[in-house]
Amino acid sequence: MGGSDPFPVTVSSLHFPSAELQSVSQTLSSLRRSALSLTNRLRSIETDATFAQEVADHYDLPLVANERCGSWYIPPDAKSGSTYFKSTDGHTGQWDFSFRRLNLQILPVARAHGGCIIVDSTRRGKFINRALFPSDSAYHPVQFPPNFLGASEESQIERRIDGFVKSLTDLKLDLIHLRQQLGKPIRVAWANRSYFYPTDLHKGTEYNLFVLCSASKRVQGAEISEGGYIQGAGDDSESWAHGLTPPVFWANKSTFFQTDEEDLPRLIEKLVDENRKPDSTQNATLVAPTQNLYISQTDSCMSEVPYDLVIDCNANQESSEDSSKRLNLGCGSSKLGGRDLRNHLDKVRAFVNSQLRADPSRSLLVTCESGKDLSAGVLLTILCLFYDDSGAFSSPTERNITKQFIRQRLAWIVSSKYDVNPSRTTLQSVNAFLMQRPEY
Repeated sequence: MGGSDPFPVTVSSLHFPSAELQSVSQTLSSLRRSALSLTNRLRSIETDATFAQEVADHYDLPLVANERCGSWYIPPDAKSGSTYFKSTDGHTGQWDFSFRRLNLQILPVARAHGGCIIVDSTRRGKFINRALFPSDSAYHPVQFPPNFLGASEESQIERRIDGFVKSLTDLKLDLIHLRQQLGKPIRVAWANRSYFYPTDLHKGTEYNLFVLCSASKRVQGAEISEGGYIQGAGDDSESWAHGLTPPVFWANKSTFFQTDEEDLPRLIEKLVDENRKPDSTQNATLVAPTQNLYISQTDSCMSEVPYDLVIDCNANQESSEDSSKRLNLGCGSSKLGGRDLRNHLDKVRAFVNSQLRADPSRSLLVTCESGKDLSAGVLLTILCLFYDDSGAFSSPTERNITKQFIRQRLAWIVSSKYDVNPSRTTLQSVNAFLMQRPEY
């Protein structure tokens, strides 16, 4: 062999062309990206949706989505409603009562069907029974998933329940009406891929059964070991969906599965554009118990609306200067808009005072780009300043506006439009404005 070694005997004598050299971490990252492909996500969603339907069939109860993730796992024609819990609700130490997410909209659904299946739900303890059915003490103990929480965590949650009950009753909602909407106390069960618990628990004559369903299969290792299955495939859709929504997915499911991965973004763009519906202020929501205050997402054709007065939180201020019936605030988007709002609420107060004091029967529509954030903050300000406990307009007075009073008025908005979710920044702006000394 010419005196040379036929085989390399040291690491330094090994030669790898630089173009072929790839680190282990780069290889794993590439494999993970492949496992988390859009096709794998959509097929995983279909798999989880099949399980959710099996749970619904088992209990003979309707499916309710915990937005936003839960809607991926329920075809639109099988979806009976929505709840809104934050992703952190129920996490260790995150046991609280949300004034922005009352979820009272599912009470009539439960009464009509004897309960419901909440898909991708919180594990939080329920306290509604103590508030609405104080004499039915058999349903007052907190109901926990079996063999899931430690004794200390269960004890900490139990100690908070009476405080949650007080928080709800302090909102001064019509509890008699809510009790009528629900009809019977709530009993809770859980369902995941390991069990339907308890297996013999079905709708009862004495209670409404709420089944909290975790649609996704538990993955022990990484996705690359699951043959393409992705746990929680519908989570965080902004990062992977390219604008795809659950209704568009379910309406075109077979088309997606017949399309190559690299062509999916273009297909999504095309289908989303075809299914985009113009906004309509005809879908504005009346904020009860008032008879004239409405909230909606801003319409693209706001020049002609069937309301006497309009406040648009985002539209350019100059475009409303020639109209006494319209007030444009010119707030920015998202958190920036919430901070802007504080500088414009004095204009809202002056506008409402001048327009509704002359004729309190005039209808007033408040809009923003989402119909859920800034518009809710403006309406909250109006309700606190100008509306009495019966929902009637009253001339502004130096009311004793406290945080609890603000929460009570916010409950009117949340109970009327269930997806309203004013940001913390928006609520901070409203609180700061309302709790300073008013000037009329």
